[in-house]
Amino acid sequence: MSRRALTVLALDLVLVVVFAAIGRAEHDKGNVVLGVLDTAWPFLTGVLVGWLLIRQLGRREATDIGSGITVVISAVVVGMLLRVVTGDGTAFSFIVVATLVLGVFLIGSRAVHGWALGRAAR
Repeated sequence: MSRRALTVLALDLVLVVVFAAIGRAEHDKGNVVLGVLDTAWPFLTGVLVGWLLIRQLGRREATDIGSGITVVISAVVVGMLLRVVTGDGTAFSFIVVATLVLGVFLIGSRAVHGWALGRAAR
């Protein structure tokens, strides 16, 4: 994996944890650290699945905006399926919020990263 890919992957994982922390702060449930991890792990798994899919199917790294869309879809679909399997909630409003927030976070970070790289190259 390239250095850029490792940076983007790490940022993806951090942003999923931020998403979970924001959600937990809004609903204030018990132990903060365990609560955030409990909320984040299905989506973290989904992000990793998305990265693996892109790598296996396209033989590339998930660093651009197009692959970011795949990572978001994977994070939400896998995350929600894992939440169903483990008995956690998947209310329609939560699916919408998760899709929008993760979309902004994961695609937006790639847009900013790409812009910064382009600017640095000039």
